[in-house]
Amino acid sequence: MSMIELQQVARRYQDGEREVRALDGVDLRVEAGETVALVGKSGSGKSTLLHIIGGLEQPSSGSVIVAGRHMETLGDAELTHFRLQQAGFIFQFFHLLPALTVMENLLFPTELAGRPRRWSHDRAVTLAEAVGLAERLQSYPDRLSGGEQQRVAIARSLMLSPRLLLADEPTGNLDSDTGARVLDLLLRLTGEQGTTLLLATHSMELAAVLGRRLELRDGRIVHDSGTPADHGQAAAGA
Repeated sequence: MSMIELQQVARRYQDGEREVRALDGVDLRVEAGETVALVGKSGSGKSTLLHIIGGLEQPSSGSVIVAGRHMETLGDAELTHFRLQQAGFIFQFFHLLPALTVMENLLFPTELAGRPRRWSHDRAVTLAEAVGLAERLQSYPDRLSGGEQQRVAIARSLMLSPRLLLADEPTGNLDSDTGARVLDLLLRLTGEQGTTLLLATHSMELAAVLGRRLELRDGRIVHDSGTPADHGQAAAGA
């Protein structure tokens, strides 16, 4: 089953007199449960592609279907509901709420979704334990290292068990060793939940760990290490 289907997706905007094509006719299909790395230089279109798939931006043209929903047809309220219930986001800058403790940061999305407080508390504790931060639940973000803050961000992104996780340079502010550990954790947790993962990175070493690699250049996919059909055939022959 396809989690993501893009057909001739373009994103254009004006920069003064110049038209910028952030995406230029992208076709893409990603199956449920795949782990996909997006690689390419700054300005290649990686972040724009993630934003459009996650409903943070609208395409200028083309079709975007995510979890069976035509994203370009959804209104603001429907997009907000989709992002809350179906998609998780992790960014390079951790975006933790500084006035809230780790526990309160973890509970924030479940409060927005109206989940029961006891369930939310138990879920937060479980994920805090999974990311090795059970002892830091009452700490504030400024008391955490960069790696710890990113682990909180990962746990928060998984609180509602999203079907899709979009990560934009999640290790970009971390040293290489910490970044590798964070990526290992992210892959383990998403694998346990069967979550589809799209991760933008500049690091070919990190990208090599994921199941599939897409290279973007000037808003186009110029290399795909394998299509969903290829992966299925490989698995059948294993």
